[in-house]
Amino acid sequence: MKPKHIPIVEAGAASVAPGDAAPQRAAQSLPHYMRPGTLQFQSLPPLSLYVHLPWCLKKCPYCDFNSHEWRAGGAIPEQAYLAALRADLDAALPLVWGRRVISVFIGGGTPSLFSPEAIDQLITDVRARLPLVADAEITLEANPGTFEQDRFAAFAQAGVNRLSIGVQSFNDDRLRALGRVHDARQAHDAVAEAARHFASFNLDLMFALPQQDMAGCKADVIEALAHQPPHLSLYQLTLEPNTLFARQPPPLPDDDLGADMQHAVADLAEAAGLQRYEVSAYAAAGHSCRHNLNYWQFGDYLGIGAGAHSKITFAHRIVRQTRWRHPQRYSEQAERASAVETEVEVARRDLPFEFMLNALRLREGVPAELFTERTGLPPSTIHQALQAAQSQRLMVEPDTRLQTTPLGFNMLNNVLELFLPE
Repeated sequence: MKPKHIPIVEAGAASVAPGDAAPQRAAQSLPHYMRPGTLQFQSLPPLSLYVHLPWCLKKCPYCDFNSHEWRAGGAIPEQAYLAALRADLDAALPLVWGRRVISVFIGGGTPSLFSPEAIDQLITDVRARLPLVADAEITLEANPGTFEQDRFAAFAQAGVNRLSIGVQSFNDDRLRALGRVHDARQAHDAVAEAARHFASFNLDLMFALPQQDMAGCKADVIEALAHQPPHLSLYQLTLEPNTLFARQPPPLPDDDLGADMQHAVADLAEAAGLQRYEVSAYAAAGHSCRHNLNYWQFGDYLGIGAGAHSKITFAHRIVRQTRWRHPQRYSEQAERASAVETEVEVARRDLPFEFMLNALRLREGVPAELFTERTGLPPSTIHQALQAAQSQRLMVEPDTRLQTTPLGFNMLNNVLELFLPE
């Protein structure tokens, strides 16, 4: 579950800013991307890889991600899907040729449903095609079910060096309300197992859950912190379109209580020594998620797998791509070297908002020069909006960093509105 009260780009899911041109069908040839344009990049940003494994045991009623219940019976078609991923990556290689990958994020769905042997093969396939930096962060999303946690040690042996566990709550009633397939005991066991095998791991926890009160909210966070996780993601439950909860809304805490809960969970996490470095992310020193930091800093990412999104920078333009969503259709198209369903070149006028949409989620912001480095635009492009934000005490002065004030961090949507294209 990811926070949606502010639009985000995370784990291969792309935001498309208002005003973007209509998407084109299918990917273009490399010369098409390299033709002259209005943007000018002196260097390319860091590159990450996102791999989407789309299946799960049960679709959660709040989930709007591209996940699909495995209902066919028997084992998930691991080898067929791995073959599709290889074909997808092979076709995409010319777009990122020679660029080193700083992180790999294997998301879903529930990637831990795949066998350790399949994850080992996946990482081997990636390493055979892309140059990874020596200390590349390789994250796998996992669920706390007994079936998955029995595999944690083998995932580490396969090359995964960071686990992200979708706990969501340590309360059995709240877990049932969320439609989760694990219970509180399994959640505690999974975290303990992760701590044994991974030096770095993350816990996903949600608050403002159906019929949750403040005491229950704090209890969840306290139980999570008792495991001393090096990274904690705290998300407020929101009702997303095209979900069961949107059609049949559960009784949720009101807005005031939800806001109070957000402050309470932040205080608890920071009191335990975890630094809030992003709107919903807290980490011990040295354990910030490098993959997600690359998103927030407007780096590039290649996304492969059903429904995955990419953002790729070329000498004169930034291009976003989307893969086919349904696993079967994706696999068929990938084998034909046509895994990309749509692509769009990000419009020049949309880049300031897209950049700020990401960068200002970081509590410390980013160096001001990163704007030109990552958008190809001069600083004057955002001068007027930046002055307006500073006059309202929403962003800091001087202009050496693009960073919100504490007030602006709590009113991030108001800040972002200033950078929307007219």
